[in-house]
Amino acid sequence: MNRRDFLAGAAVSAAGAARADDTGQLAVNGGAPVRTKPLTGPNWGPQYYDDKEQSQLQEVLENHNPFRFANPIDKSKVALFENECAARMRTKYALAVTSGTAALHTAMAALEVGPGDEVILPAWTWYSCYSTVIQAGALPVFAEIDESFNLDPGDIEHRITPQTKVIMAVHLQGNPADVDPILAIARKHGIKLLEDASQSVGASYKGGPLGSMGDMGIFSLQQSKTITAGEGGVVVTSDAYLFERACRFHDITVRRDFPTRLRYLPGLNYRMNEFTGGVLLAQVRKLDTIIGDVRRNARRVYRGIDGLAGARLRHLPDPEGELGTGIFLGFRSKEQRDRYVQAMKAEGVPVSAPGGSVILPVVPEIESKVTVTPRWPSFASERGRNIRYGRECCPRTIDILSRFAGVLMSPKYTERDTTDAVAAIRKVHPAIMAQG
Repeated sequence: MNRRDFLAGAAVSAAGAARADDTGQLAVNGGAPVRTKPLTGPNWGPQYYDDKEQSQLQEVLENHNPFRFANPIDKSKVALFENECAARMRTKYALAVTSGTAALHTAMAALEVGPGDEVILPAWTWYSCYSTVIQAGALPVFAEIDESFNLDPGDIEHRITPQTKVIMAVHLQGNPADVDPILAIARKHGIKLLEDASQSVGASYKGGPLGSMGDMGIFSLQQSKTITAGEGGVVVTSDAYLFERACRFHDITVRRDFPTRLRYLPGLNYRMNEFTGGVLLAQVRKLDTIIGDVRRNARRVYRGIDGLAGARLRHLPDPEGELGTGIFLGFRSKEQRDRYVQAMKAEGVPVSAPGGSVILPVVPEIESKVTVTPRWPSFASERGRNIRYGRECCPRTIDILSRFAGVLMSPKYTERDTTDAVAAIRKVHPAIMAQG
């Protein structure tokens, strides 16, 4: 830590301690709150919209060609966005699609996932991760998460069978999964690794951008993500064969500028239009600014609570690489966590349980194996019929998520906002821990 960071951290810690001392009794018990106007953390990307996005949209309107392939490759907004995205993510190729779900579906087709195959994924993630495995006709196999809220490397290998085709490492809530051991397991067993960095666009792991370390990576650019055009997605890879399969699948198998390696691949239409591409071109050029702003605020809070007795932070496989989406603390029980949530809300600094995902195996329709039609292949095999979902397949995931809560960060928070967050945590956490 340099001198400037040290002094800034000391100032935040001192200010937070002073404010905590001033307020005394917890607000939930009748004391004065740290803030009278609650701290809020709205979506990131739209907060950075300006004339850059407007200019890109205006150019599309004036050119009268919103279909990406109606434009020369050096003029297409989508193609320019793909090129800049690939450069930023350090992959050879990037393919823009209509959503993160479309990106996952395209990746499944590129990786040749189909009936009889199995895909290992975390029990806590978004529906799309599960649904696209089902859409491919394959079998989802859930593994536990660890206290990073991501796939636990120690709970993967015993779930591998001869049918395992892909491991899906999902980087959730701005925090990279522990890629090295997961990738080592995949390589040991000859399994493909798919990184889903939808909730961590722009984050990194040991210096490598998320999405660049596996065989393929995908991103969502929906409104709650780091950069956004409301909807959108990207598939990245450095494998030419996988890229060609992805391109053909997303574009109804139309052959454009590929070698004749593939003659036909039944595909869908997941093409991105030029309006979306223009907004995302402006946004990707702001990605590092957005990330820098939110990381600065998160690090102020981390420094401000450093040394707080009994505080156990969410596990960070690479503290330098995480986005700083939220400052999560763990508690001994769900009841203790819930008291912390209530007390922090009363202080005007709300905290949230881990969010943006679902404990999928306990969803009734997933537990009962509902598919598109009764004869869908995913659960038609003996293995598919015998696999069981529900609480019994992910007890540790349920336990971990029930005991953590965090202050969500915004890149637009002021120094006063982060000082208030520190003050509230330092005021509330010791009191809650003392209650047992």
